Formats: sequence, C-alpha cells, structure tokens
Amino acid sequence: MLRRRVIPVVLLDGYSVVKTIQFNIRRNLGNPITVARIYNTRDVDELILLDIDASKEGRCIDLHTIEEVALECFMPLTVGGGLKTCEDIENVLKKGADKVVLNTAALKNPDIVKKSSLAFGSQCIVVSIDVKKNRDGYGIFSHSGYKTHKDLIEWCKELACLGAGEFLINSVDLDGKMAGYDYGLIEKVAKVVNIPVIACGGASKPDNCSKAIHRGACAVAAASMFHFTEYTPNDCKKAMKTANIPVR
Repeated sequence: MLRRRVIPVVLLDGYSVVKTIQFNIRRNLGNPITVARIYNTRDVDELILLDIDASKEGRCIDLHTIEEVALECFMPLTVGGGLKTCEDIENVLKKGADKVVLNTAALKNPDIVKKSSLAFGSQCIVVSIDVKKNRDGYGIFSHSGYKTHKDLIEWCKELACLGAGEFLINSVDLDGKMAGYDYGLIEKVAKVVNIPVIACGGASKPDNCSKAIHRGACAVAAASMFHFTEYTPNDCKKAMKTANIPVR
C-alpha cells in the first residue's frame, strides 16, 4: 500500500526563508541552511524549497543555495523557482535536487512539462497550481503576475497528459491562515487525475493532514504549522496512523 508523505515547504525570497499569508504578507524566518538542518532531525519524508520571487524577477533559484541545502538534506529535495527550460532543470538536479517544481513556466509554455518529463522522467516533474476561489468555483492564480484564465480541471487533465508526475495544489485563500486545508479543492482535483496530489495551504494541526488524505491527497505539505506551532512532522504521522493511514 502506498504510504502517505508529510512534506515541509520552505519558501525563499532569494536567499532568506519567508512565510507568506495569502501570497502577500511576509515574515522573515532566517537562513535556509539552518531550516534544512532542523528538518533533518525531524524525520521528514521530503523537503520542498521554492523561491517565490524568481519567476517574477526573471531569474532562477540560486544554484549555490540549492547545493548548500542539498548537502544538509538526508531526505529527497524538491526545488522550484524560475525554472523555464530543460537546461534550468538539469542545472538544479546537478546541484542535488531530486525533483523540480514548475508553475509559471508550465502556464506560459505547457510543452516544457512534456519535454522535461521525457528528458528526466515524469517522477521528477512536479507541477504547482496556485488556486483561488471565484464566483465560478476555482480559478488559477499566478504568483508571478502572469494572467491566466485556465479552467482548473481542464488544466489538471492537460498537465497529466503532458507527463506531470505530481501536482502541488496550493490554496491561495488559505495560505498562511492556518484554518485547515481546502478539502473540497483537494477532492475535486484528486477525482479527475490518476497522479499524486500534494495538498498545500492552511494546515494548522495534525488532524488536518488526515482529513486531506481522506479527501484524496497522496501527501500533505505545510509551512506555517511547522514554523509557528509546536507540531512536528512526526505529530502529523502519528495522527495519520491513528486514522489508519499508512505513513513512512
């Protein structure tokens, strides 16, 4: 049986760790190397490192930072931020990343998902989708400022056909709010695709993780819960075990 994962998310604004609220308000949390060392002691399944300003500023996530974090990581490392080409992806993988996250690049040029999955394997390609509620249900939001009018479900289906290996589904409305995941959003996406869905945005306590898995997520990602509460990834795993969910 597939074991479910608990994944801390570390957001960068270049070189510093930050935490956002609804992708806008920011709080500085220090050095990514220090954060990676802390998670090494906490039995996490994977670490996601995202530079949230890279695409907006027309650059890639800093390769030296990736290399330094990778040296401290004893868990799989997934990296994103400004990756636009297969060369960008190759450079990140060479510095120690195990998987990459595409977001703005996939919206602007969906063919990059196909090219990169063929070049590096679909298991290496995570597509991040930032979602906001609107009058029609859900709309796709681009943190980089790129305008999109894509339909959520059709976009997910298209990405799956292009070779995406996983989806990182972010609720913009709940980002940093610590009010629980958007369980309806998780279920909506999980029902229409047959690739793993990572739920992100809003986790505040371990029970939220169990609920997200029961609604279709294959993994749960969180930042604020681990930065601003006493809960650890192991607490989330304990709650999931109690709910009869297999964990690593």
